[in-house]
Amino acid sequence: MSQSNSAMRLATLGLLLLSLLTRVSGLYFYLEGSDRKCFIEDLPQETVVVGHYNAEEFVEETNQFVQPDGLGVHITVEEIFDNNHRVVSQRNAAQGTFTFTAADSGEHRICFQANSGNAGWFSRHTIRMHLDISFGDASMLSKDPRQTEKLSTLVEKVQELNHRLSDIKREQIFQREREAEFRDKSEATNARVVRWSIIQLFVIGATCAWQLHHLRGFFVKQKLV
Repeated sequence: MSQSNSAMRLATLGLLLLSLLTRVSGLYFYLEGSDRKCFIEDLPQETVVVGHYNAEEFVEETNQFVQPDGLGVHITVEEIFDNNHRVVSQRNAAQGTFTFTAADSGEHRICFQANSGNAGWFSRHTIRMHLDISFGDASMLSKDPRQTEKLSTLVEKVQELNHRLSDIKREQIFQREREAEFRDKSEATNARVVRWSIIQLFVIGATCAWQLHHLRGFFVKQKLV
């Protein structure tokens, strides 16, 4: 009975772990010459699609699949719900990765076309494609080193801009303080000028009044008035 309970617990734990994993689809298929192979995926909005592929060409002389230098893959992604609007068109090497994010919910057509390294796009050689596609939410960013490097570069640029903004703010505060200090000095100087002007007018007026009073007394004494 205890063994049965343990088995059930392990099975439940396994299901929980599987439910937490990002959905992954792996397969391989064949392309004849310039044939185009497409897959339809109904993707929710903001779904990140990351595909890893590996193309190999069949060589009849050796009866093996190899990867010649000239072999390439053309990858396209079209939004079926939006009149087959093409959102991805890449001509990549025989082995690599492609990534895109579904801007809107709906069916997407993911297509692959290989060009033979020996005979070009119209070759009838057989191409074997290994494909692994993972689907995840846009909030769970890909751990691709190139994406990480881009994010690091963006973070550094943002930090640099923040430093520059801080310097500009400090310079503006300093300029405002200097302007306030200059304004206070100007107002104090203007107040002193006005005060001294009033004092000078009072002194001149008093002097004029004293002179007039003195002259009047002089004229009276001399009996001229």
